[in-house]
Amino acid sequence: MDRKRDDAIDDVFRALADPTRRALLDSLFARNGQTLSEMCDGMAMTRQAVTKHLVLLEDANLIATVKRGREKLHFLNPVPIHEIGERWISKYERGRLDALSDLKKALEKDE
Repeated sequence: MDRKRDDAIDDVFRALADPTRRALLDSLFARNGQTLSEMCDGMAMTRQAVTKHLVLLEDANLIATVKRGREKLHFLNPVPIHEIGERWISKYERGRLDALSDLKKALEKDE
């Protein structure tokens, strides 16, 4: 894996490590395309603090923004999370799934 890709993955893990940023992502999952004001609703922090978290999420490519007049809409980008799943989770599950498949075949063979 190249250095640039490693840095991008590190950014995603750093962004996901914080519970506030995960809550912001959950909020976008529930309702995509929110403004900053909407993202601040229900958060026990200042608008500036939410903005800092959103900047980190955007830097990690976990959210994308689109300007609409004076507002900026925030959208969830699930691709980096999917890539982590493929790279770090799926490969560990393959062995278990192969073992279960082998067990199933062995049990069916005995019948």
